[in-house]
Amino acid sequence: MELYESLFIIRPSLSDEETSALIEKMKGVVTKNGASLVRAENWGRKKLAYEIKRERKGTYVYFYFQGRGTVVGELERSYRLEDSIIKFLTVKLEQEPAPPRGAAVAAPQGATVGGVQ
Repeated sequence: MELYESLFIIRPSLSDEETSALIEKMKGVVTKNGASLVRAENWGRKKLAYEIKRERKGTYVYFYFQGRGTVVGELERSYRLEDSIIKFLTVKLEQEPAPPRGAAVAAPQGATVGGVQ
């Protein structure tokens, strides 16, 4: 099983309920095809770097999952069939991604924090 990251952008004209439903649908595509979804994050509505399909903003959604290559094909096919998804990108990872900035990092057992054990 390989590690993948997938990022897709949803049209900002969708309501919050429609956006949530679309995200759940894409989660279903990942899990239905035998992959395990490690992390799914809705990064919210952001300004696009350039206009895409007459949109200047979009809702960014991030998936991090482990599965076979066939899952990527099926997921990207589902992206293409959805008119509400205006852009997507999936990449294969060689190693696990670094934790996000500001995230708490677990200290190994026996490690000292600030001189206190």
